[in-house]
Amino acid sequence: MKILVTVGRGGTGKSSFITLMAKAFVEAGKSPILLVDADPDQNLAEMVGIDIKAAGKSTIADLVVSTFIESGGTTVGVPPAQRIESRIWESGLYEGQYFDFIGVGTKWIEGCYCMPNNALKGALESLTKNYEYVLIDSPAGLENLNRRITSHVDDIFDILDHSKKSQDHVRRAVKIIHEVDMQYKNFYIIGGYRFPDELGKQAEEALKFRYLGKITQDSMLDDYVLNGKSLFDLPNDNAAYLSVKNMLNDLYF
Repeated sequence: MKILVTVGRGGTGKSSFITLMAKAFVEAGKSPILLVDADPDQNLAEMVGIDIKAAGKSTIADLVVSTFIESGGTTVGVPPAQRIESRIWESGLYEGQYFDFIGVGTKWIEGCYCMPNNALKGALESLTKNYEYVLIDSPAGLENLNRRITSHVDDIFDILDHSKKSQDHVRRAVKIIHEVDMQYKNFYIIGGYRFPDELGKQAEEALKFRYLGKITQDSMLDDYVLNGKSLFDLPNDNAAYLSVKNMLNDLYF
């Protein structure tokens, strides 16, 4: 089992990358796969072509609301993350033909995401052993790393844009990972849609991490994202898809 995580600033293409990665794994027969949307913007479900509510499933944040607020539950006594874990398996885990899916959801109440993130962490500790690959789409901020929703990661992919802030984000991410003692094997950097490919070597030398390439900007991909179409339905010769698949060839295929 391998746990793969995408990080990066907002708008760099993290969700698209992890969706195209999942498509490549499915096409290659790499399964079972668990997709985890840790981003409150909840883009991943749409990108992989599923409707959580129509499937009768809830995000972890929604389950927190129904368990501890609407039903008059209490957070006293048994840790909330443990009390909600069975509900996550029953009502939060979408099980599909090629992959399963779970999402943390939008903020459930004023304050931080501590409770939903802790619930996700508890669920992942039990669930991950059932999958060959666990792909985690992280939010633009680094809070999820700070709360360490998973303690052991195989590969981390930081998606860059063409700004100094993007490279600073890499440095902050690595600093936090070390501070919270998150264990990982590899840290890769990838150029997002707008990242000039000719700057890849420069970024690799400055950040001291392997540059795998860039996600090719593609009008069909843009159309699919704009209109809420599943990226799994992109043709296999799509330029953006092939750019991601080629990055993964040496790593997993």
